[in-house]
Amino acid sequence: MVKSTFFKYLLTFSLIIFLSFLMLTSIITSMTRAHVTSDKMQKLEISSMVVADFFIDKGVESLENSILHGDAPNITTLMPIISLDYDFHILVSDAEGDVLLSTLAEGDKPGIYGDLGTVRIADFEQKTSPDGEVFLTYKGKIEGVVDINSIVYAKEIVTKGELRGYAISLATDESEDRLITVVRTTVFNCSIWIMLAAVIASYFITERMSHPIKTMTGAAKRFAKGDFSERLTVRGNDEVAELASALNHMAESLESLENMRNSFLASVSHDLRTPMTTISGFIDGITSGAIPKEQHTHYLGVISTEVHRLSRLVGQLLDISRLESGDRKFNMESFDVCEVARLIIISFEKELESRALDVDFDVEDDNMHALADKDAIYQVLYNLCHNAIKFSRENGRFIIKISRIEGKKLRVSVYDDGQVLSKEDATHIFDRFYKSDKSRGLDKSGVGLGLYICKTIIDAHGEQIYVEPHADGFEFWFTLKEGTPIVKHK
Repeated sequence: MVKSTFFKYLLTFSLIIFLSFLMLTSIITSMTRAHVTSDKMQKLEISSMVVADFFIDKGVESLENSILHGDAPNITTLMPIISLDYDFHILVSDAEGDVLLSTLAEGDKPGIYGDLGTVRIADFEQKTSPDGEVFLTYKGKIEGVVDINSIVYAKEIVTKGELRGYAISLATDESEDRLITVVRTTVFNCSIWIMLAAVIASYFITERMSHPIKTMTGAAKRFAKGDFSERLTVRGNDEVAELASALNHMAESLESLENMRNSFLASVSHDLRTPMTTISGFIDGITSGAIPKEQHTHYLGVISTEVHRLSRLVGQLLDISRLESGDRKFNMESFDVCEVARLIIISFEKELESRALDVDFDVEDDNMHALADKDAIYQVLYNLCHNAIKFSRENGRFIIKISRIEGKKLRVSVYDDGQVLSKEDATHIFDRFYKSDKSRGLDKSGVGLGLYICKTIIDAHGEQIYVEPHADGFEFWFTLKEGTPIVKHK
């Protein structure tokens, strides 16, 4: 596939160069021909007028007699001087078109009256110049006079109000064709060398482009097989380099996700196996009589706790499945977020007392309304408070702060001065299956899903959630749209 793409680019590039030079050759030859033709027409016009004026000034009544009896030496001297180019000739004909004088005659001097041919004046096209001069033009062969395609320009010789004949200038296409041939040959030769250099350059350029793509293809195939260890070398700042950087970033993300998935499976396996082993062991002890009846209540309480632990784990997994599939719908309503925070603090009363935490509930107003899904925000704030309390130190501080910010929004933050987050933890804290306490020293009940669920819910509301590490702890905060206070009618 890569090889095919390489040759496609090379062939396309070569074809474009070929067509470009073909068009260039056509344009240059057309312009050259037009210029030569225009130059010839001007010269023909001048020559015909000079010869015609020669006879008009003399007021001749018969061109034949004038040429035969005295004017021939003068005009025969003048005509070669006027027709300097060997493909440029002058004819003088009578009114019927019989040629009386011609530079086409053989020898060093112009031919004088004889069998020099006849010009069909009727085939000429009559035109009028801008200054009112009448002239005749023709393009083609003149049978019996010249057998080569020519440009012909004729000027009437009129004396005493009568047409005596024509002063005819003509130029053959021989020199023009030779010039066009030389131009085409020159352009063609230059085009061949330039095209050869361009093809060689395009070969190396295309090869340089296709080689990294081939390398990326191989890396992508290894990624598909689960090997995320390879990293691509990034050179330059072009689109290919950006693609290589994106693939490296993807590999890092997939590798990180794979590691987190393995950690998740280990955590879930542990969190499922431990309570199930405990439940199974205590139930077997109760049913077999190994546990005395007076201790049944205690151990049933332990079993209940483990069942609730399993229920929370399964609930988190179901929440993630519903959130990612879009099945969970949010009911946007205005509610008092301060009241929700108070209820959550009350629900953690036992944990707060056990750790002797100093609770600080800082709000701008006693009632602050947010526009969001109340149950979803309760879940977010509950998870953040649970994490803060779980990682807090004994006799530490636990702060919930709710304030208004720009854009008609509320800022809800949860702070504790317990565990300090590293830069890496702060970067990945909202990723799936990520646990900052990898030793499970403090986090014995979580599998790294709670904060991911929080971020997913806040993202679904179109808001932001952040974590800010501090010198003695960390602070989670998120934004909500400010709602309208609910007026209760009595």
